[in-house]
Amino acid sequence: MEKVLQGVRVLDLTRVLAGPYASMILGDLGADIIKIENPDGGDDSRGFGPFVNGESVYFISLNRNKKSLSLNLKTEEGKEIFLKLVRKADIVLENFRPGTMEKLGLGYDELEKINPGIIYAATSGFGHTGPYSQKAAYDLIVQGMGGIMSLTGDPDGPPTRVGASIGDITSGLFTTIGILAALNKRKETGKGQKVDVSMLDSQVAILENAIARFAVSGVSPKPTGNRHPSITPFAVFTASNGYVVIALGNDHLWQKWCYTVEREELAEDPRFKTNGDRTNNWDVLEPIMNEIISKREVDAWLKIFEEAGIPAGPINDVANVVEHPQVKARDMIVYQDHPVAGRIMMPGIPIKLSKNPGSIETPAPLLGEHNEFILKELGYTELEMKRLEEQGVIQNRKVVIK
Repeated sequence: MEKVLQGVRVLDLTRVLAGPYASMILGDLGADIIKIENPDGGDDSRGFGPFVNGESVYFISLNRNKKSLSLNLKTEEGKEIFLKLVRKADIVLENFRPGTMEKLGLGYDELEKINPGIIYAATSGFGHTGPYSQKAAYDLIVQGMGGIMSLTGDPDGPPTRVGASIGDITSGLFTTIGILAALNKRKETGKGQKVDVSMLDSQVAILENAIARFAVSGVSPKPTGNRHPSITPFAVFTASNGYVVIALGNDHLWQKWCYTVEREELAEDPRFKTNGDRTNNWDVLEPIMNEIISKREVDAWLKIFEEAGIPAGPINDVANVVEHPQVKARDMIVYQDHPVAGRIMMPGIPIKLSKNPGSIETPAPLLGEHNEFILKELGYTELEMKRLEEQGVIQNRKVVIK
């Protein structure tokens, strides 16, 4: 079945997480991804654990549906090969520090000259403009600088990093959105454009109600632990054998909850009548609710709440998530056979398209695995490819099945 991005070619110069996450999404949706890697070790994440048979499962989980071309862009012949690919490409994706591609003579202004339709997507720590554009950034740095850590954790505890690499992942998502928007516009104009996405910008963009609250009060919001700062009760409670999440988004649900747990008097208590009342009196309401929830086990409460139509759920660890019937029914845990690492579990595709669904066709490539395939397509002979390898322009690696 034809995929929605079939026929779109991406030259992916990215490494580690933000950029590879964006190109993974594009590849899942059918784009032809050529991952261009430094012959000396390739993508940095090839060195990140855990490892199976010497192969990084971190790398494998982010680089499915891609071909690998090992190419030294600091050599003239390496640049020549890259420019030949650009002429036939739709997208160039990179996450170098701003100015790196320009120093190589491969920045957007130069690439646009040889392919006016090229979409050049750059993901970086702070973007290609502004006083911080030349500074390096990692996920933890932008989580700190972007405000999310100041909102995460216990009220009296230290700032806390979000458990997933949300600084990288959100910028990867925004980069993908930018690319798709530019592709859509190109249908009208025939012209490409530059997509500039910053990790810091992406963190600011997801601060949602925190900035809204600051705009109104002038006071920086503080961590509120496992509860919502302005919807109550919307929090985690302690059952007799674990934790229950209860999310009552309106006064009607609050009333229903009170009657379900047979505490009707709470529904009429003036301290808890409205959402605003409950939020203002959270320090009184929280121990009352915890005392009620502590009397039963998690599964017992979930059954009661489900029958009553009250939004509630467990706190699953990863082992529970990968076995959850809803997760499995939606194909969000998949297995793929890698030629060296063997059978590897990874997340599936969250975008479900009814007519042209995405799919995971090929495992993450070995470094330079597709050199011959890609260079032959450009017209290089076996003899020329051998010379390129001898000169350090490329590095070949054949698949060795263990």
